Amino acid sequence: MRRLLLLRHAKADRPPSMLDFDRPLAKRGQAAAVSMGKYLRDEKLLPDLVLVSPSKRTEQTWKSIEPYLGDPESRRDRRIYEATVATLLKVLHEVEPESRTVLMIGHNPGFEDLAQILIGHGDRDGLQRIGLKYPTAGLAIIDFSHGSWAELGRKEGRLERFVTPKSLGEGEDD
Repeated sequence: MRRLLLLRHAKADRPPSMLDFDRPLAKRGQAAAVSMGKYLRDEKLLPDLVLVSPSKRTEQTWKSIEPYLGDPESRRDRRIYEATVATLLKVLHEVEPESRTVLMIGHNPGFEDLAQILIGHGDRDGLQRIGLKYPTAGLAIIDFSHGSWAELGRKEGRLERFVTPKSLGEGEDD
């Protein structure tokens, strides 16, 4: 079995005249990222590999979560920033077979689109919520029964659950 933990970055600030790539997390986003890190730890959702977009807000999300996850291998991959579904799938297809659980931290609309393409069954409520909105710090936990990341395809995943800061009692989703 393979497990994909698809985490959208936490809430970011929008300072005037700042490039999108350089936007930092808002205070609320910092708190949400820590909550998601604790959730991952408490639920034993520990990745073997973490793939992170190199934008400032995704890097800061990862740095807030990292202390709760032990010491997984982490990689920055520029392709995740503003990625299409095809690009995100290519990144996942390249993951080594030794990695059973992968945490990917990135952006919308790519993550929402990727989740909808990969998920074929599972948590109906979670799938419906993903279709309505994939908020900042939203986490889709998607399981695959086959043995290789290179084989990931449409509707082959099972949504185990979809967790957001709001579902954890951490305020409103963005």
